[in-house]
Amino acid sequence: MDPLNVAPGAPATRQDEWKLAAARAAVVEAASGMVIGLGTGSTAELFVRELAERVRRGMRVSGVPTSERTAALAHDLGIPLVALDTVDYLDISFDGADEVTLPHLDLVKGHGGALLREKLVAIASRRRIILVDETKVVSALGAGTAIPIEVEVFGWRHTARRLAALGCEVTRRPLNGAQANDPSAEPFITDGGHYTLTLVFATAPEPVSLAARLKATPGVVDHGLFLGMTERVYIGGSDGVRVIDRP
Repeated sequence: MDPLNVAPGAPATRQDEWKLAAARAAVVEAASGMVIGLGTGSTAELFVRELAERVRRGMRVSGVPTSERTAALAHDLGIPLVALDTVDYLDISFDGADEVTLPHLDLVKGHGGALLREKLVAIASRRRIILVDETKVVSALGAGTAIPIEVEVFGWRHTARRLAALGCEVTRRPLNGAQANDPSAEPFITDGGHYTLTLVFATAPEPVSLAARLKATPGVVDHGLFLGMTERVYIGGSDGVRVIDRP
């Protein structure tokens, strides 16, 4: 098995294998001449590596990265990059997700810290492909994972109180490795210069109404609910890779 993006000497988990299988299955949808959105997160990075192999073999594509981290990886691997504002549209984008529901392919995204740029790239794409392992498939969004919200730094505590009034627990995301409940922890800053707040609900919220209320909350830049924004999902799992299209 090919080495994965894990610590040196650490064995790859089955979940890592499922992610890689999904990335390898999905990369066949990339073709020469395309402008391709490149997502952020562990599964998206595996896809970037698979795409880079094809570029080395002669495929000609341009990538639009959704984060500085993805941009650095793609650059190091030899994938030509362009800025979003230099193209009218993207032919296709590939990204991971934290949760996905079937069959409508609604998502929670943003735990990789790049939800705003991920959403902007997705909206600009003619087709949106999501790659996940089977543990990310859920019956309802927000029941098993926090929903990330990108907010303005100015007045963020007031924004957090407004969000808490929606009936959830709100925590500011700290730098990677820090405890979320440590008031002295340095905050995580997105590439756009924003804070990320995470919302935890006791029961799964109704996603459409929640998305509208979040977007209407002053101080909120955008939220991690991606509703009706995916055409196809590749799901790697114990039985191989499933391909699910939105009805």
